[in-house]
Amino acid sequence: MILADDAHYLQLSPVRYQFPTPMGNEFDDNWLIVRGDVTTPGGSWGFADPAMLRFEAEGVPRWLRAVADGRVPVTAADDEDGRVEFLEPVLGFSLAARDERAAVVRVHFALAAAPPWAEEHEQTALPSAVVEIRCTDRMLRAAADEWARELARLPER
Repeated sequence: MILADDAHYLQLSPVRYQFPTPMGNEFDDNWLIVRGDVTTPGGSWGFADPAMLRFEAEGVPRWLRAVADGRVPVTAADDEDGRVEFLEPVLGFSLAARDERAAVVRVHFALAAAPPWAEEHEQTALPSAVVEIRCTDRMLRAAADEWARELARLPER
């Protein structure tokens, strides 16, 4: 999926399972490697990391569509209640702002997904960064559809 505006570019894709062969463990069998490429005015970086479980990944397109439909509340940057987070604290999403034409999606990056220059977050002591991207509703729906198509190639085991 791609989210982009004049200053930012984010491409995220679920690319494969962390472990190619199921081992009979509900969690280990369903860890997804997520690849990301990010460009901001401050620099560019990429990552590929086991960022979420397969069933957690199903929530990404639901959240994007809910934002497009105006059903997600705007939250403060540090408001963890308003974030979409996953068991592994590598990625997260929240809504920074909304008007009649677009939404500003906040993408949270930590640990292996954070840029090389990221500083430790004062509350967690983990390297982290936040990127805010202005997205039209059409872009959000297209990103949701693309993520769902990519995820369909990786059925839950």
